[in-house]
Amino acid sequence: MGKIAFIFPGQGAQNVGMGKDLYDNFPTARRIFDEADKSLKEKISEICFNGPDEKLQETINTQPAILTHSIACFSILRDKGIMPDIVAGLSIGEYSALVAAESIEFNQAVPLVQKRGKYMQEAVPLGEGTMAAILGLEREEVLQICDTASEEGIVQAANFNCPGQIVLAGEVKAVKKAIELAKARGAKKAVILAVSAPFHCSLLKPAADKLANELEKVEIMDSKIPVVSNVNAEIVRNNCEIKQLLIKQVFSPVFWEDCIRCMIDYGAEIFIEVGPGRVLSGFMKKINKSLTVLNVEDAESLYKTINYFGG
Repeated sequence: MGKIAFIFPGQGAQNVGMGKDLYDNFPTARRIFDEADKSLKEKISEICFNGPDEKLQETINTQPAILTHSIACFSILRDKGIMPDIVAGLSIGEYSALVAAESIEFNQAVPLVQKRGKYMQEAVPLGEGTMAAILGLEREEVLQICDTASEEGIVQAANFNCPGQIVLAGEVKAVKKAIELAKARGAKKAVILAVSAPFHCSLLKPAADKLANELEKVEIMDSKIPVVSNVNAEIVRNNCEIKQLLIKQVFSPVFWEDCIRCMIDYGAEIFIEVGPGRVLSGFMKKINKSLTVLNVEDAESLYKTINYFGG
């Protein structure tokens, strides 16, 4: 059997009700949700299980919610003896990966990501920034489009998710111009995304500066499992390097496709998406169809994954 990679989802994977059946049936998951509730002023478990949806969609809640659900899933797998050889997470998912790699304590990570969500939300006034998904164009073409559209303002590639799927972020006028240009180039799809801020672009530098101050108060240790960084798609283990990359990650593009290829080069053949949704599993099919892709987000998917390993 090849190496096992755990991949942790980012924002957009959240849904009301996530984690409820795990909380009800697994003491380990209950402990994680209870620990998160203690770390925050508001019960994140209540928002995960019962919503309302608009509250869960607020970045300040979404980020700790995804982290908590992901680590609840991870903790059950760990209890069952299923552990990764390498980890990565998309955007906020990188914090889940670092908790799994024992680089950050969970109870420190929860309030940290809530602040990260707050700072990212506040960095750009509502309505001034946006994001767009571009489907069906090559990376080089999208970068050229951003370059041309930059005459209208800031627009940058924010997420390289998988072949033919790139997300842009920036100022509204420039992003809309990029959509026009992408359609003219023959993009299969070019649409504005329903997000509250232009994540992973230079407009979020003020959020990164605030996060840097918060990271000074958190103990970050060398990771016990290799972690692949969003910023450079390389393996990182050193605590100082991890800290610097987390700061950069806020305003830098996420090289997700490259992260997966790095994990494949490391020898990963079994990928488990740990946390809400199956977004990353969808990307995996477009990156490399020959790999085994499993997911754990609820009791049903958990048992399927455990059964795969003969548990």
